[in-house]
Amino acid sequence: MTGGVRTVIYPVKDLGRAKALFRALLGTEPYADEAYYVGFKDAGQDIGLDPNGHARGMTGPAPYWHVDDIRARLAALREAGAEVLQDVQDVGGGKLIAFVKDADGNLLGLTEDPASTTAS
Repeated sequence: MTGGVRTVIYPVKDLGRAKALFRALLGTEPYADEAYYVGFKDAGQDIGLDPNGHARGMTGPAPYWHVDDIRARLAALREAGAEVLQDVQDVGGGKLIAFVKDADGNLLGLTEDPASTTAS
């Protein structure tokens, strides 16, 4: 089982314009506002804007599934035929992300939060 989809990342070409659009849509300021990522929180969702997404193969918004063991889940997806576009990467504070493309070209992201893992 997963923790569900609570994060959606949008690849954007103009971070400033995208930030203004999502600020208007959500009626809030971003919680993260960096040149490499802008993040908003709204109604239990994390909405991210990634100016490098297109360069990494993102063709549209990618839902990120929250999982307890990202490496095991990524291996299972790979075995099921998914193409890995981004292997597991620590994006800060122990938060891990990865994303794949299925046979139909759909993007599926995975994220593992450090708080969701248990120490061995």
